[in-house]
Amino acid sequence: MTFNIPNILTLVRLVLIPVFLVLYYLPWQYAYITAAVVFVLAAMTDALDGYLARKLNQSTPFGAFLDPVVDKLMVASALVVLVQSYEGSIWMTIAAIIMIGREIVISALREWMAELGKRGSVAVSWIGKVKTAAQMAAITGLITHYNEWVIDLSMVMLYVATVLTLWSMMVYIKAAWSDLIGNH
Repeated sequence: MTFNIPNILTLVRLVLIPVFLVLYYLPWQYAYITAAVVFVLAAMTDALDGYLARKLNQSTPFGAFLDPVVDKLMVASALVVLVQSYEGSIWMTIAAIIMIGREIVISALREWMAELGKRGSVAVSWIGKVKTAAQMAAITGLITHYNEWVIDLSMVMLYVATVLTLWSMMVYIKAAWSDLIGNH
């Protein structure tokens, strides 16, 4: 493994997941806000590590593998605690299942397309980046439990992110469709 700046940032993000979880559940007045700050820091390292890997030409196989895994763990962890915290919200649960399910589907699709030598046809698109931004904003707001206005706005953003999640999944599946149905 190469210890370069992007890989170190990815590892920091991995370590921040349990820190986020512990902070979220601490019986402390500022637990939610502090957990939200840690989540935002983790999200910022995600954007920064990819940028630096490209800018400094420091992409590595380890980073290419670990970065998306850590991203998915971070988001799934946050969604799971939010579903538990907002236990009366069926819409939160549905959104979380769609988002986590999409990540499983797209990961499997990318792996399968890579086996066919066509990984580039399911590379990250602009819609995936917009989805991620909406998702991170929504999750951050929901983590804070700040006030009803922030929670309501964050729920709207969560629904926007859910629609973008489904849309981006369809874009990726459409790109791979001929290979999926066997029409090469």
